[in-house]
Amino acid sequence: MNVLTAFHDGILFADEYIWYLGLVLIIGIGFILTFKLRGVQLRSFSESARLAVSGAEEGRKKKTVSSFEAFWVSMGARIGVGNIAGVGLAIIMGGAGAIFWMWVFALVGAASSFAECTLGQIFKEKKSDGHYHGGPAYYIKNGLKNRKFAVFIALLIIVTYGIGFIGVQSANATDSFVNAFDFENNDIVFALILTLIAGIIVFGGIKRVAKASAKIVPVMAMAWMALVIITILLNWRMIDDALSMIFKGAFGYDSVLGGALGAALMWGLKRGVFSNEAGIGSVPNIASSAEVSHPVKQGLIQSLGVVFDTMVICSGSAFIILTYVDLPSLGHMADGAPLVAAALSGGPLGSAAPAVLSMFLVLFAFTSIISYYSMCESNLKFVSEKGKYSIGLKIMIVCVVLLSCLAPVQLIWDLCDVFMAVMGISNMIAVLLLSGYVVAALKDYKRQRIAGLDPVFDRKNIDLDASGISQWEGRSG
Repeated sequence: MNVLTAFHDGILFADEYIWYLGLVLIIGIGFILTFKLRGVQLRSFSESARLAVSGAEEGRKKKTVSSFEAFWVSMGARIGVGNIAGVGLAIIMGGAGAIFWMWVFALVGAASSFAECTLGQIFKEKKSDGHYHGGPAYYIKNGLKNRKFAVFIALLIIVTYGIGFIGVQSANATDSFVNAFDFENNDIVFALILTLIAGIIVFGGIKRVAKASAKIVPVMAMAWMALVIITILLNWRMIDDALSMIFKGAFGYDSVLGGALGAALMWGLKRGVFSNEAGIGSVPNIASSAEVSHPVKQGLIQSLGVVFDTMVICSGSAFIILTYVDLPSLGHMADGAPLVAAALSGGPLGSAAPAVLSMFLVLFAFTSIISYYSMCESNLKFVSEKGKYSIGLKIMIVCVVLLSCLAPVQLIWDLCDVFMAVMGISNMIAVLLLSGYVVAALKDYKRQRIAGLDPVFDRKNIDLDASGISQWEGRSG
């Protein structure tokens, strides 16, 4: 047994057992929040959609980040490899039923995302750069008054996203390219190309690239969905079979793709959380930067993002696979990206499917890497403002991209899953402890909406300790 195999075995052991705890806490607390907030993610769905569309103006008035911009930047982090290769891997490992559990956990996770993003807004701070900064580290420091826990969370975010999530994006993008373009040493060539691009991004002007990615993400998402719809329509006769596999497989009765109830449930949770990032503390970092008149506005918008990511983007990828006319022939596939490429070949792309998919994955990967790097840098500054640490982070990101491109894809997925579970468990405990602020903010928002007002938040309006709230005293954002 070589060192890499032994390391992977250790990661697999940790991955298996930590997700039992993750299932109980991440989803269990999500259900508790759904109950405490009276199903806000479902009851206020139309309000969330209205805010996502109309929120483009608030930030422009003061040349800050608007709700609309924050929504699409967060979608840039969400939409990526997880929606495509991650869905394929969920089906390989958990059967078609994993998709059902992804849907269930998305609806629960929308409440978690609402709560964490609302907290991010309540406890955000305005820094010397003129922008708002927030996220788990800030609501733990300012809300729970626990600086050590806040620093731990900030460092955990850097590890989870700087190593885990960026690693998965890089590994799957390379895997897709290697599958599409077959020549000698293709893995090394693509690894070097992706690493070079990553280096240019993190060392040479990420803000300009980030603005461009905010415009690219909606276009790429719409292009991907157009391809998905066309492919599924061409295989429309298989839609009933696909739905049957999903619902039967959810409870362990999927005879085509296999997968017991436990596998379907666990893989639906893992790949669903990776895709929509609900409850694991990433999106609040982005949501906190928005200029809004009330914290609940950004909470509602981001809860919509969870539903859109899973129910639309992920479901599209799933139906591409499950409506493939000769699905049993794909049973030998071991990685998600090649599985999706093979299923796409049954649509209008034909033999060009692997090449086109690789282009999508690379673009989605880099928009995600931009968001993840920004998140890591923000949390690093929370811990220390010293420039040498920022340079160290950039070097780390570039090295992670290179090593992940050359490492086994499944190893990178499993390593990321361990980080993600620890992050989700830690964050959801903090969110539960601070959930009283979320409930109070939602009541304040509803009271003003019922009165026909555009809700404006003031920390004096909640009957809780407001000493850690610095940005909401007699102001509108």
